[in-house]
Amino acid sequence: MHGGSTEPHSFKPLYTEAERQRRDQTPWTLVQGILAPLQFLVFLVSLFLVLRYLATGEGLMAATISIVIKTIVLYIIMITGSIWEKVVFGKYLFAPAFFWEDVVSMLVLALHTAYLYAVFTGALTPHQQMFLALAAYATYVVNAAQFVWKLRMARLQRAHEAKSRFNSGTAGGFPTSLEVA
Repeated sequence: MHGGSTEPHSFKPLYTEAERQRRDQTPWTLVQGILAPLQFLVFLVSLFLVLRYLATGEGLMAATISIVIKTIVLYIIMITGSIWEKVVFGKYLFAPAFFWEDVVSMLVLALHTAYLYAVFTGALTPHQQMFLALAAYATYVVNAAQFVWKLRMARLQRAHEAKSRFNSGTAGGFPTSLEVA
């Protein structure tokens, strides 16, 4: 037992009931559910192209285009994610439930934007641009892991609430045998 708690996994709920209902009802949840894996796929292809360029010196244009596409997808997911956050939590950014994810997202966005600036101004050499892209990608991986963790926490919260309902005698709103008797 930790800290005197009798619960093996006591944690602050990620969503209130009202927030969960808004999350489940808004189409922005589906949009995020489609864009997140799409962005990850674009990331994997781009990462391969960047590493290939760095290893062989070939494919600069392909790597550059892939990073620009990854950045565009990032901007789209950031904008739609902000709308989702506003609908669910009432704030476009930095809602308490996703504060640190949003902080790291800002770093991810800044690094991707710095990459675009470097490409369009020639401020860095192609190799330096690729290393900047890798820094952006490293922060993206951290940020993606944060969101996967939050998804897991939301699922654990749901399971915990279902268990609590079951233990209190109302399994999903259905009467238990004790209530029927």
